[in-house]
Amino acid sequence: MYKQMTQNDILALRAIVGEENVLCGEAISPDYAHDELGGIERMPDALVRVHTTEEISAVMKYAWAQTIPVTVRGSGTGLVGAAVPLEGGILLETTKMNRILELDRDNLTVTVQPGVLLMELAAFAEENDFLYPPDPGEKSATIGGNISTNAGGMRAVKYGVTRDYVRALTVVMPDGEILTLGGKVAKNSSGYSLKDLVIGSEGTLCIITEAVLKLVPLPKISVSLLVPFPDQKTAIEAVPQIARAKVTPTAIEYMSRDTILFAEEYLGRRFPDTRHDAYILLTFDGNTEAQVEADLQVVADLCLEIGAVDAYLVDTEERRKAVWSARGAFLEAIKASTTEMDECDVVVPVNQVDEFIKFTHALAEELHIRIPSFGHAGDGNLHIYICRDDLEQSAWERTLAVCFDRMYQKAAELGGLVSGEHGIGYAKKGYLHAQYGERPIALMRGIKDVFDPKHILNPGKVIG
Repeated sequence: MYKQMTQNDILALRAIVGEENVLCGEAISPDYAHDELGGIERMPDALVRVHTTEEISAVMKYAWAQTIPVTVRGSGTGLVGAAVPLEGGILLETTKMNRILELDRDNLTVTVQPGVLLMELAAFAEENDFLYPPDPGEKSATIGGNISTNAGGMRAVKYGVTRDYVRALTVVMPDGEILTLGGKVAKNSSGYSLKDLVIGSEGTLCIITEAVLKLVPLPKISVSLLVPFPDQKTAIEAVPQIARAKVTPTAIEYMSRDTILFAEEYLGRRFPDTRHDAYILLTFDGNTEAQVEADLQVVADLCLEIGAVDAYLVDTEERRKAVWSARGAFLEAIKASTTEMDECDVVVPVNQVDEFIKFTHALAEELHIRIPSFGHAGDGNLHIYICRDDLEQSAWERTLAVCFDRMYQKAAELGGLVSGEHGIGYAKKGYLHAQYGERPIALMRGIKDVFDPKHILNPGKVIG
């Protein structure tokens, strides 16, 4: 189906982007064969580093004419194999497209290239007294990757997810045509929302080369509250009650004691409290101290009434660093605690979080395997990790398959979905197909056919 690349193809690509920006064979680092989790590996035939929309357009015109598969890659921080070039071909790296192009104070927007890192955009916005609300845990991810997976993160409870902050996209179609989707407008009812089809499409429809993103004024005050509970059930059952308390926390995060201890060991830094089985971490922001303090008090009193052991104000720089550095390190800490792991990124209704976590504990006991977890309790998005530890390969593969089958089935029973924010990529597409069924997948394939009739963009992912 796809053309096998030749030296002539390499020469043609070098003529477009420069000899130094096209790597082949041993010149390509093995890191480009996998993403952060490393569940599947495949080397590209050519790594092409691009710097402009026009370069991407020229590369895609060539790839389209020659029927060469193209996979787009940012920082490679994904967890489902979406940036792995399963069919070889061209791996198009956009990390050099890393400029913040415009800050529009009047329209509260910022225009960026896809290779800008989330932490760079967050710092730029704050320096200019704005907030870019999407806050995924992996701060070294690129904005292009965040848009391609519709990343959520810890502030989604109050502010929403990446989709809510994308006003316009410049994209290159598989045949090289450059389009602008959306605009600097606050609302749009002008036909089908093509922009929103691209968001979350994991590089299977077109290539994002610029994004106009919405900003909000930077809140003057932000304070966190750490609430320990005697057990997981009491902690999780508090979440829907907090949601009904007529206050809106910025974030509501669930953490188990085991996960916190992994982070302590990984970071070499003490967490403020590790005596209890479960914790809820909340953040509140606003423009007046009185408003934030009132919200904090309401939630603290409610949690204590429900059964919390205490409610600690995270109000010093030392405590803030201890708490949030631990939360940010959970993934790496769990990864460092085992020989291999895989992740279940489910999302369930908020009032079913306790039921799902209880199920994973029972499953871990039944299968004699470790399944630590943490997650965005306020929006039902849980990160569940299956750890290999000392299992030999065949037993690990069997156990992993059973775990995933059982967990995704349970999530569906509870009204949940396969992925809350990490996407489908290669690793989860079987579960997506099983949950959605024939007609929705056929509709997705129809969209893919319209955007990319030759199926050269990121083949083998999501529905491929």
